[in-house]
Amino acid sequence: MTDRNYALITGASSGLGKEFAIQCAQRGMNVLLIALPGGNTMSLAENLRLEYSVDVQAFEFDMTDSIELISRVNEIADNYNINFLINNAGVGGTSSILETSLERIDGIIQLNVRSTTLITRLLIPHLMKNDRSYIMNISSMAAFSPIAYKTVYPASKAFISSFSLSLREELSGTGVSVSVVYPGPIMTNSLTARRIIAQGFKGKMGLLPTRRIAEIAMDKTLERKSTIVPGYMNRINHFLMGLMPESMRLKIISRAVKKEIQYSLPA
Repeated sequence: MTDRNYALITGASSGLGKEFAIQCAQRGMNVLLIALPGGNTMSLAENLRLEYSVDVQAFEFDMTDSIELISRVNEIADNYNINFLINNAGVGGTSSILETSLERIDGIIQLNVRSTTLITRLLIPHLMKNDRSYIMNISSMAAFSPIAYKTVYPASKAFISSFSLSLREELSGTGVSVSVVYPGPIMTNSLTARRIIAQGFKGKMGLLPTRRIAEIAMDKTLERKSTIVPGYMNRINHFLMGLMPESMRLKIISRAVKKEIQYSLPA
C-alpha cells in the first residue's frame, strides 16, 4: 500500500462530483474517482494529474451491484490509504409514483441508500487508522420535507441525513469527523436546468454555481462541521419552511415540483 493519503469520491465523473475532484486536486490531495463506466472519468483523472501534479486513479463500476461494490472497494482500500470519503453518488427524478417503474424506484434506493451505507461501513476501519479523517455525505434540501412527485428521492436523502448525524455521534472521540451537506438546486446539465426553470422563482431560490457548492462543502467539512447548508438563501428558506406546518410545506413544495414532470426523463 502507498503511504500517501487519498480522498475517495463517488459519482465523480460529472456535476458536483467532478467539482469535488477538482477541489481536492487544487488543495493538493491525491484522489480516487468512482463512477459508472462510459463517462469521462479516465480523462478527468488524467487532466487532474497533469494540471495539479497529484496522483489520481479512476475506477468505473456500477455501485448498485452490491457484490461488485464490496469487492472493488475492499480492493481499493487495500491499496490506497483513504482519509477522506465523499459520498456524492445519487440519483433522483420527478414523476408520478404510478408512472415510475419498479426498476427506477429500486435504483434510487440502491444507489442513494444502500451503496452509501455499504461503502461507508467498509471504509470506516480504514479511515480510523488515520489521526484525522473525514466523511462527507451529500444529502439535499429535499431531505427536510416530503415531496409529492419525487416521493422516494427525499425519503432517501432524509435517510442520508439521519445516517450521517447518527454516525457522527457514534464516531465522536475517534479521529473521524462526519459531515452532511444539504445542497439546494444545482444546474448540472441542460435537463436539470429546464426542470429548475420550470418551477419559477421557487425553483431558483438558493441556486448556486456547482463550483461554489463544492467549495463551501469542502471548507466546512475540513472544519469538521456537522451540518452544511450551502448558500444564504437556502438557509433562510430552510428556516422559513421549518416554521410552517408540514401539511402546508408539503403542498407548497409539491405544487412547484409538479411543474418539472414535463422535463423529466422516462421513469
